[in-house]
Amino acid sequence: MTWKEVEIEIRKKFKKRWKRWYAHSPIRVYVDIDTADLLEWGHFLIEKVSARFITASAMDTPRNEIEILYHFAFYGLPQVLSLRVCVPKEKLEIESMARILKGAEWIEREMAELFGIRFIGHPNPKRLLLPEDWPEGKYPLRRDP
Repeated sequence: MTWKEVEIEIRKKFKKRWKRWYAHSPIRVYVDIDTADLLEWGHFLIEKVSARFITASAMDTPRNEIEILYHFAFYGLPQVLSLRVCVPKEKLEIESMARILKGAEWIEREMAELFGIRFIGHPNPKRLLLPEDWPEGKYPLRRDP
């Protein structure tokens, strides 16, 4: 499958169910989506267009939300597609991608500890990095005190 074919399949499946489609370069694409659509997008990318999960990352933004990106590569293609969701700090929870991607399990645990994100349905939400006596409600990578 070529990148053009992958893009056509994605656009056909999700029509305009994205907030922004941004081609940063010929090999780097960001798609901003609603948090409610994350699992459907992830499942489609893996099952229908042969994507593979690379990793996820998070960032505390000045807009009082945490931005989470799930990065995917495609077999035999140089393109990387990143699904971006923004979760408000007032209700910092999102469905766990680990429910459909075993590889997302550890990185979601890391983001939960460092940013305070609650991953709903995560199969193993115990601590990964911080010591057991780390103060509750303190997240090392958050902007707020």
